[in-house]
Amino acid sequence: MSSTLPDPADALFADSEGAEGVQVLPWPQAIKGRGSAWAIAHRFERDRREVFDDGWGSLDQQVQEQDLPPETQVIEEQARSILSSNQSPDIVFDMSINPYRGCEHGCIYCFARPTHSYLSLSPGLDFETRLVAKVNAAERLRAELSRPRYQPRLLCIGTATDAYQPIERRLGITRQVIEVLAAHRHPFSLVTKSSGVERDLDLIAPMAAQGLAAVYVSITTLDPALARILEPRAAAPHRRLRTLRTLAEAGVPVGVSVSPLIPFINEPELERILEQAAEAGARSAFSIPLRLPWEVNPLFQDWLLQHYPDRAARVMARLRDLRGGRDNDPRFGSRMQGEGLWAELLQQRMRKACTRLGLNRERTPMDLTLFMRPQAPLAGPAAAQGELF
Repeated sequence: MSSTLPDPADALFADSEGAEGVQVLPWPQAIKGRGSAWAIAHRFERDRREVFDDGWGSLDQQVQEQDLPPETQVIEEQARSILSSNQSPDIVFDMSINPYRGCEHGCIYCFARPTHSYLSLSPGLDFETRLVAKVNAAERLRAELSRPRYQPRLLCIGTATDAYQPIERRLGITRQVIEVLAAHRHPFSLVTKSSGVERDLDLIAPMAAQGLAAVYVSITTLDPALARILEPRAAAPHRRLRTLRTLAEAGVPVGVSVSPLIPFINEPELERILEQAAEAGARSAFSIPLRLPWEVNPLFQDWLLQHYPDRAARVMARLRDLRGGRDNDPRFGSRMQGEGLWAELLQQRMRKACTRLGLNRERTPMDLTLFMRPQAPLAGPAAAQGELF
């Protein structure tokens, strides 16, 4: 281990926050079914490692191990809290719940990838193969809702990582969370690109009938070939449209998120996606241009070079037009819409298409007045006395 060895990530991190002139190095080759094959070092890592042959064949063994497809590992976590407050003025919800850290969908553009750095894990391959499951999420939610000072506010599930990613089928943490919300009539919305949400229609549809639930389905592309490399383990585009229709027919207010919009990749599909979503029953729509915070920047540029080398420079040039000459602009207000002529053109296309298709309605209002606070569990002598009667 050495702190002086050159690292290919140096050139990539030279401008992870946005100045021009980033030298991007393709590293390494793509893995089928994964968004990134690169276990990129996170931004807090101090040490760098170099492989070497120790004379016992360890280097050959490592190469053989790298040829094996990486398996998904799940780490169980006892969360201290489950409700996160939103401090951003450009997001409409007040609180969020994310039952999982990391996401097996493997979307290369995911803005949540850098959060794996706080776990000392790679925002690249680790983000989609080493997942953290908050197994006590429902228990913590019930406890937080029971606090005397708690007041219901706009709550969204799955804002960072998809609450219906594949491991939810086995663990059912998201369903447990919705069961708590349903029992106490707490309104919520959720965002997903998974058809797994259909499993919980028995909970969501009755809540929607009371003005307590809405679902937004993310449809980034209608091209299955693009979806396979952009979002390798998410539901296929046609399956997401079917999910939209199923939810709408069950009486659930549904919207579509055409996010992120990536210039010259999925951006030309904007109007067609909105048309298909409206036909399936969507009532509203929104879109956000691609953001490249921290490690997402080199990961995405590496993906571009592997899959679209002929237009990589053009895509990045247009993104910089959107971000004031930088690869990423983290400022509130600008980060969700971009700025400049091209950003205005995207917004104009979105407005016109939504008006034509009837997708320009306001988001579904949530009824906060029906909330029933859970009864706080007794503790100490009072709990012991309660057990006697």
